[in-house]
Amino acid sequence: MSNDEFEVRALATRSEYEACVELQRDIWGQDFVDVVPATILMVSQRVGGVASGAFDPSGRLVGFVFGISGFRDQVAVHWSDMLAVRPDARRRGLGRRLKLHQRETLLAAGIKKIYWSFDPLIAGNARFNLVKLGALPVEYIVDMYGDTSSELHQGLDTDRLIIEWCLTEPAVERALAGDPRYLPDAALTGPMIPTHQTGAEAIALPRAPWVRLEIPADVEHLKATAPELAREWQFSFRRAFTAYLNAGQGHVIGICRNETTERYCYAVDTTAGMALPPSDDTPRFNGAR
Repeated sequence: MSNDEFEVRALATRSEYEACVELQRDIWGQDFVDVVPATILMVSQRVGGVASGAFDPSGRLVGFVFGISGFRDQVAVHWSDMLAVRPDARRRGLGRRLKLHQRETLLAAGIKKIYWSFDPLIAGNARFNLVKLGALPVEYIVDMYGDTSSELHQGLDTDRLIIEWCLTEPAVERALAGDPRYLPDAALTGPMIPTHQTGAEAIALPRAPWVRLEIPADVEHLKATAPELAREWQFSFRRAFTAYLNAGQGHVIGICRNETTERYCYAVDTTAGMALPPSDDTPRFNGAR
């Protein structure tokens, strides 16, 4: 079945809203307590939100995107709260089509910025958001959702990156056309911060214009086979990322692949942020919690 055979459009009937509720449970687990009810999906559309789905040729709902609109600093913006595609319909570009539909819907309403959260340790999500869509992280939030009943969120704290998608930015339009954000050579070769060191080892934040923060190749596999190591990755990455991004000492401009380890790395530009302390006083973050 080709991508073109799927229809992406706004949810329109009570049965479609209810199908979206069931899809949420299928994806996040039958005991997931944060399911968005059918009525809220419907009402959100009436006040500038987005509740849209991807339908296969039989009319079955196989994916959806949901978000609400509001104001940030007196500017109309959108929070994209959920995006999911059924496992049997993945790898067909439906996630991208749903995001493009969301973008077109909001641009027509005069909204030019979308925010959402994602797990920064999941390499596939990071590449989709930063490379395919051209969005950029603006904040790291520790354990954003706290304890959750979702089967997808077990094993680690729900640390999240908040991403900003500036819909009319030229770099975004180029990324959507298949030309991702340019990363200078310095970003690809800057000091590597391996965010999985443990125990007494410390992670030093180098005084360099560009640094790279490494993430696991497959954190879901790591959670299943070596949960303690997965937690060490998260705690160490949290320390490094909050020091750069949240403290104003750098901003993320893309993601690249470490050909030596075959892991992905966030490229962080530290030239526009606050100067790091002298090297003798470089902040250090213990790998253990």
